[in-house]
Amino acid sequence: MPRNFPESVCKNVASGADRTGRVPVVAAIFLAVVATLYQPFPIAGAARGQIWRHQPSTRRPRHFHAEPELNLVAAGRGSFGFGAQAVEVATGDLLCWTPGQDHELLSASDDFDLFVIGLTPELSERVLGAAPASTHRGQVQLRLSPEQLVDLAARCLFPALHGDIVVKEHAVGDLWRLAHSFRAVRNVGHTLTRRSLCFVNEHPDISRAEIARRSHGSPGEISRHFLRDMGLPLSAYRARVRLLRFIDLVDGGSTLLQAALTAGFGSYSQCHRVFQATLGCAPRVFFTSDLRHMIEDTFAPLAEIER
Repeated sequence: MPRNFPESVCKNVASGADRTGRVPVVAAIFLAVVATLYQPFPIAGAARGQIWRHQPSTRRPRHFHAEPELNLVAAGRGSFGFGAQAVEVATGDLLCWTPGQDHELLSASDDFDLFVIGLTPELSERVLGAAPASTHRGQVQLRLSPEQLVDLAARCLFPALHGDIVVKEHAVGDLWRLAHSFRAVRNVGHTLTRRSLCFVNEHPDISRAEIARRSHGSPGEISRHFLRDMGLPLSAYRARVRLLRFIDLVDGGSTLLQAALTAGFGSYSQCHRVFQATLGCAPRVFFTSDLRHMIEDTFAPLAEIER
């Protein structure tokens, strides 16, 4: 907790409940505790993919999640922040956020029209088949041709015409595959960054030295290019990937100790320190209190296409 944060709030957040048994955390308070939220991509019901249309009233703060995400700027201008960097976007831009990469819409023009597409990691890998590594290319800003923009924007609207979840999922999968085919022909970012992303997502416990050995580069080169392309240090990104796996394992029934070791942490105490520093609370508070669900409910999902 920040030292200048009210002591009563710190105690309530740390304990996970107030006198009524509810977590007394609101958006402004929690954002004062952590700089970046862990917030899963909002996928409705049993679906494995979702398309949302941005609404200014539901803009979300800086966040990261395990689901890969694409942003299609259909009209207008704006800017996004990621790590310590920012990028300007305009009509026809396609951006990709790799799992664990923080991102936030910083500004938007009055005519800004943004489609947000996200899939579960499992569905993304199945849809992309032999090329799942394309989701780990890092933050990519690709300017589409007018024809490509019209095609993708039309595909974003198509699922709204059908209520069947299978039809919707198939349509989202086709859009995902097409969008990544546009990205595949562009080598954006340094080769060492792309290799580092693949290695870390496949093996969260891998060391920087081992990444350098497998990539035929030096540890210094690895760190320098990763920070430039992703906006955050390799060590910070690797910690997020481990945390995402830790959360998934605990949700799947593993004990905290089992999940910590399987996720790539050397010990539970190490996992606890990283969890507390990154997410602003202890693992037990996160999994046993209402804090987690309150955060997800407070920051409402973007407006769904059919609404």
